[in-house]
Amino acid sequence: MLRSVILAAARSSKIERLVGTAPVSRSLVRRYVAGETTAHAVATTRTLAADGLLATLDYLGEDTVVVEQADATRDEYLGLLAALKGEGLAGSAEVSVKLSALGQRIDPELAYDRAREICAAAEDAGTTVTVDMEDHTVTDSTLEIVQRLREDHPRTGAVLQAYLRRTEDDCKTQAAPDSRIRLCKGAYKEPESVAYQRSLDVDRSYVRCINALMAGEGYPMLATHDPRLIEIGIDRARWYDRGKESFEFQMLYGIRPTEQLRLAAEGYRMRVYVPYGDQWYGYLMRRMAERPANLAVFARSLWTKS
Repeated sequence: MLRSVILAAARSSKIERLVGTAPVSRSLVRRYVAGETTAHAVATTRTLAADGLLATLDYLGEDTVVVEQADATRDEYLGLLAALKGEGLAGSAEVSVKLSALGQRIDPELAYDRAREICAAAEDAGTTVTVDMEDHTVTDSTLEIVQRLREDHPRTGAVLQAYLRRTEDDCKTQAAPDSRIRLCKGAYKEPESVAYQRSLDVDRSYVRCINALMAGEGYPMLATHDPRLIEIGIDRARWYDRGKESFEFQMLYGIRPTEQLRLAAEGYRMRVYVPYGDQWYGYLMRRMAERPANLAVFARSLWTKS
């Protein structure tokens, strides 16, 4: 019921206008979204870098339905990468790209071609690309495209979601030399046939996936705000004799900023997932609708700086 209400609100332009003009909403957006423009994204990256934090920048938008939208998204990323290079920030930031925003649902080849252009620009700038994962219906297509991108750009990152039953096996397969794998719990509403439904089962899967990635030869990127899983990640890295430079933690912009700084101060690589763009309303609403438990995460973060 709650998810249906949130999704209905996400489709309402009237509610979007009301939310967009409310003072509390503007405060909320500023907390979780870097801004609407490339300049905002670059400025946020500079601020994070000054605090010893890395960034991955996501230009908001997905489910592109026309080629012109895919081209516009590609062009935004090309401009962003040029700006990061020009400002000397490419070493502190990479970009996260959704294939659906590049036309994956129109034609996977269209998305591949545009992702390849972005990967080439990232390499020229001196940084990398991580390809975001979406719902389970595009998992195989996304991993296939990532594999193709890695032929010319071997450090292209992929995202795996621990709540999918297949992910432990995917971690073992993907943890190859030079691979970069972001492990997250997963936020989409998936059927029980493909995804664990209980939080405890998802957490257990996440731990098994940590072990698979740490035992492999790639570069694990542990995306979680869960204090228990962070400590388990640190413990597993020690168990597999990994140095602090051989993996990283990732958290969302605006969530547990004090913890982000603590991990960075202790010498861990800490990367912040930074969304920007004018589609912030849909981003925030989908974050909550895809998994209503996110409401509690966002609410707690408003009242605490940890």
